Amino acid sequence: MIFNALLRVAMSCVCVLSATAQAAPLPALKVDAASVTVSGLSSGGYMAVQLHMAWSSLFHGAGVIAAGPYYCAQGLATLATTRCLTRDSAPPVQALEATARTWAAAGSIDPTSHLRVSKVYLFAGSRDSVVVPALVADLKRFYEAFVPAAAQIVHRTDVAAEHGMPTDDFGSACAHKGMPFINDCDADIAGDLLQHLVGPLAARNDGALRGQLLQFDQLEFVGVGRGMGPEGYLFVPAECQGSNASPCRLHVALHGCGQNTDALGDTYARHTGYNRWADNNRIVVLYPQTSAEATNGCWDWWGYTGTDYARKSGTQVGAIVAMVERLAGAARRCVQALNGWHVWAGRALWSGVGSAVARGSGQPLGWWWQSTSLRESPRGHFVQGTC
Repeated sequence: MIFNALLRVAMSCVCVLSATAQAAPLPALKVDAASVTVSGLSSGGYMAVQLHMAWSSLFHGAGVIAAGPYYCAQGLATLATTRCLTRDSAPPVQALEATARTWAAAGSIDPTSHLRVSKVYLFAGSRDSVVVPALVADLKRFYEAFVPAAAQIVHRTDVAAEHGMPTDDFGSACAHKGMPFINDCDADIAGDLLQHLVGPLAARNDGALRGQLLQFDQLEFVGVGRGMGPEGYLFVPAECQGSNASPCRLHVALHGCGQNTDALGDTYARHTGYNRWADNNRIVVLYPQTSAEATNGCWDWWGYTGTDYARKSGTQVGAIVAMVERLAGAARRCVQALNGWHVWAGRALWSGVGSAVARGSGQPLGWWWQSTSLRESPRGHFVQGTC
């Protein structure tokens, strides 16, 4: 079984993850597709909102730490570094709501009606000088246009935290601004948001974890140069391992700028507090990673991968959803054809004279007369692969 092979790789290196070793494929687990949630910090918070809005049929809740409203930057780096960080001018929340409705009507994102049953957890550190707390309040106003019940949205502003992921026992001082952007604030935000998004949970495991933190190959989901690193991390509780496991829930946890593998190794995946809750509550945690080439190690929330970055067709959005579909064991769809026919059928795009890249992932396919097998997951996101 693929999962057992992945587990053997992890155990053979005594749980020490090596960036130089070839990472194993992401396994297909028994993940309940109706119990998928997402959270993120800073740029990861903006990406969490994009995933939630673009694929609200898949992501049933979002936790956002230090980020503003959906499509805040409107495709402009200048707005990303001003309006959407320091709030030198207020984001046009009503206009952004209208954009979301327009895109939903056009099918560029899921129907916003899915959001009526979603849960949202928002956190703003009262001392945050990077993403000012008022932006999280703007995000709350944005979500209130789509999420009807006040009880579905939690908005915490009661922790005197600087910019970072607050924990109750790891990281820099709560008022520290800087790497690793994980702050010991005596506040278990990972646990707090999971309990709101997922529901009542068993007590966290503060001892040795029974589950495994594994590394997997991300490049089967996205092309090189699209801002995503070669490997990601996956935490799998013991009860979610093996072919006889019962379905488990899935949470996607997104790091912020400067917190990827190249900068911190596996620190974000190990020490932000998610795994000890997941270990006792049958929650698989997926930690996608940006690459060294990504601007400041950030997720794309202003358009460095393309103008569709915030929609279903966005490269990073599609790659993360493809990972979720793999974990959930979604059916694969494959087509073998000449690359020229892939372009004609909308499965690929021209890249230069006579060569093609896969639509969505941006993986290079070669010349038009060469034959390639393309796998589609999710809809509109194609990668090289077989079924």
